[in-house]
Amino acid sequence: MKMRSVRRTAAVTVLAALIAVSGRVAAEDDLRHMVDDARKAAVQILTQIRGEVTKELERSGPLRAMVVCKYSAPEITSTISRQTGMRVTRVALRVRNRALGEADPWEQQALLDFEKRLAKGETIDTLEASEIVNEPAGRVFRYVKAIPMGQPCMNCHGPVSGLSEAVKAQLVNEYPFDRAVDFQVGQVRGAVSVKKSL
Repeated sequence: MKMRSVRRTAAVTVLAALIAVSGRVAAEDDLRHMVDDARKAAVQILTQIRGEVTKELERSGPLRAMVVCKYSAPEITSTISRQTGMRVTRVALRVRNRALGEADPWEQQALLDFEKRLAKGETIDTLEASEIVNEPAGRVFRYVKAIPMGQPCMNCHGPVSGLSEAVKAQLVNEYPFDRAVDFQVGQVRGAVSVKKSL
């Protein structure tokens, strides 16, 4: 009788361990899929916005490219958010439009970490972070991918001394509290941030 009880207990213990391992594997697979989906959305946003800005720079110059950033970029992120069911935004530590780009504490920490990783020699294209976090509204998946400062963006985000007078005037007019200048090519300009409720 005791032997059956010991075997039953051992079988239950083994089964519980297998279920726990299976659950961890499933959770890791779910996280991997969420990261893949978030990465695809981030790359899509960066590619579309870069394409629109570059096209406008070549066609009309930096003043019109600023209009693309101001109006088209939020439209692109909103469209991708609706398509994916995730909240997708662009954030930064030094923002141009505080209403749309202010990083929350989790994003701020990730952006600061990106700068440290970049300083240690990691390539900017690999800078990303993801995590499942508990927030007041519940558990959420968080993901960020660094936005690299590229040459086309220097027309409006580079050193103030190198900006044209027309660009400076438009920045003062449209973004009186702008802090998104004095970047160098290769720096972290900000990040695409993805958030999904679980």
